[in-house]
Amino acid sequence: MDKERYLTIEEVVSIPLFTQLNISDDGESVAFVKQTPDWKENKYRNHIWIYEKNKEKTYPLTSGDNESSSPIWSADFNKLAYLAKVGDKEKGKNQIFIKDRDGYIGIQVTNEKEGVNSFKWAPNNKGFYYITKSSKEKDIEDRNEFYGDFTHVDKEYHQNCICYIDLKDGISKIKEAKNTFKKVKSNHEESSKENDDHREELFGQKLIGERDFFIKNFDISPMEDKIIYSIAPSSDMKDLDEIEIYIYDIETGDSDAIEVDAVLGSKVLFSPCGEKICYLRSRREKDYYKNNITDSLLEILDLNSKETSHPLNGIDIDITLIQWIDKGILINWQERTNYLIGLVDTDGRIEIIEDRDDCLAWEPTITKSGDNIAYTKANSKEIFEVYLDGKKVTSENELLSGKAISSKEVISWESSDGLEVEGVLSLPSNYDASKKYPLLLVVHGGPTWASFPIPAFNKYYPIEEFVEKGFIVLEPNYRGSSGYGDEFKKANYRNLGLGDYDDIISGVDILIKKGMVDKEKVGIMGWSQGGYISAFCSTYSDRFKAISVGAGISNWITYYVNTDIHQFTRQYLGENPWIDKEIYEKTSPMTYIKSACTPTLIQHGEKDARVPTPNAYELYQGLQDVGVDTELVIFKGMGHGSDKPGFNRAIMKQNLIWFCHHILGESIDDFRKL
Repeated sequence: MDKERYLTIEEVVSIPLFTQLNISDDGESVAFVKQTPDWKENKYRNHIWIYEKNKEKTYPLTSGDNESSSPIWSADFNKLAYLAKVGDKEKGKNQIFIKDRDGYIGIQVTNEKEGVNSFKWAPNNKGFYYITKSSKEKDIEDRNEFYGDFTHVDKEYHQNCICYIDLKDGISKIKEAKNTFKKVKSNHEESSKENDDHREELFGQKLIGERDFFIKNFDISPMEDKIIYSIAPSSDMKDLDEIEIYIYDIETGDSDAIEVDAVLGSKVLFSPCGEKICYLRSRREKDYYKNNITDSLLEILDLNSKETSHPLNGIDIDITLIQWIDKGILINWQERTNYLIGLVDTDGRIEIIEDRDDCLAWEPTITKSGDNIAYTKANSKEIFEVYLDGKKVTSENELLSGKAISSKEVISWESSDGLEVEGVLSLPSNYDASKKYPLLLVVHGGPTWASFPIPAFNKYYPIEEFVEKGFIVLEPNYRGSSGYGDEFKKANYRNLGLGDYDDIISGVDILIKKGMVDKEKVGIMGWSQGGYISAFCSTYSDRFKAISVGAGISNWITYYVNTDIHQFTRQYLGENPWIDKEIYEKTSPMTYIKSACTPTLIQHGEKDARVPTPNAYELYQGLQDVGVDTELVIFKGMGHGSDKPGFNRAIMKQNLIWFCHHILGESIDDFRKL
């Protein structure tokens, strides 16, 4: 009998990602972005696809180098607007384009010099409201051209503005601009700067901007008389906790602040009548809430009475706001290892739309009537597909045909302090209960995230190939993970590393006690926060045979002074290191470096601003100095995560070789050939 073949690394990386679903209001079509790897160019391509119910057909709207995103149907469902790059394929800027039902595709509407960041159709279908960079950026460009390129740290920010453009006027201006360019190009005595100056002008009418803030998100009232928008002091990650909400009167041009404290997230929505808005805020006041450690609270504000209500108060879940229709507010939320979709009314009743166990349902989009809905969905036996009204309209699971798939089950255990912890256990399809298997732990990032029982979901670690090699794999949802309630998330406050280690090692011990695992053959790996936990295990413990640290923190003080989110450290450790150095040392892997004894692979992006490379070099040098077998791989040009399929492939293959060598005794000769 031939050995069962699992998904290869290349097949896992090639699994598409579906995002930005948008349903037409007649319920007949759904548009979505499909991301796939372009192996030849070593990049991920984003293209818009459309499913039409009457034709029972799914087809691409764009292809090749012409990438696109953000598809949105007009309210009369006769046109689809989207963003696509204009100009150089690498440096080109996103502009708004439209496709109409008559088959006309690629009609350009805007021509902003700095491109369009996001947009919405005007409720009357006659134009677009959109966000673009402010013209104040030109002052900095002029200065740097004169003196050379430099920046005043924490003093210079990208600013932006909200504009409006009439659909017919925009198309007319595009034609005029193209004619001007042709005339300039054909006249050798004219400078091409004439066309450049034309591009510097805002095509649309500027409504909100030229102020010292960064607009994060916005919505337009159904009567098109007001704009609600959220702002932060800057575009920097460190200002994510400083969100404020304003309302703009389109007729008068006045903006007024909405008095609300501790706003979490930037999404704001108008009610269908336009007299109320909703947003997420912390359950605690601003001075007390800590990052996402406390649950968010759905708040509804009556713009006339200024009274607020909290329909989900007392319900311990994290939600994502999607849309507000007459039947309620469409939300997406996590419950343990499931993601659900539902409508919540003003009384707090939730009508669950997709609630099947063993299911992740994401990216929901619904018609105004609430009669039709589209979303993406996966479960323990199927990868993500797009669904319209419960019908699968894509066919990516054909990739799994004839392949062995690891068996996924959610298990639970008690940590050393009695806290209940869950994890996803992957077993071979021909699992033999009489055998003891080598065990690998794959630790998710966040920490406010989780692992889910979905095939080939992880594109940093080759779980399917690990299983094919004879490992079983445990993905622990350690304390701090989302989906398990407020108290579970707060359980790692001032307890990072130490509490995480107890959660993980107690899970290992349970599997050993059950006779499933060979205690001498256990490894651990993780990316970001998972990389930090793996680094902590590398120096704190001798229980592991091999370790891999991906974009991980090795020293909290080093991290604190170099990261782009300084507040993250304060929010989880309670203070800055100059006030409470002890907690920084207690939770830092480097504190325990003299005890390190486990072969450790370190992988890191050269341009990582979230966890900068000094963390990788510090751990690498420390391990070398104490005589531990270690490898450091720096991925050139990569940030905190991979944006190239080639990088994902290399990261996975390096980990496969590393753990197969140190735990199974296989050759490591090919490691540096990747």
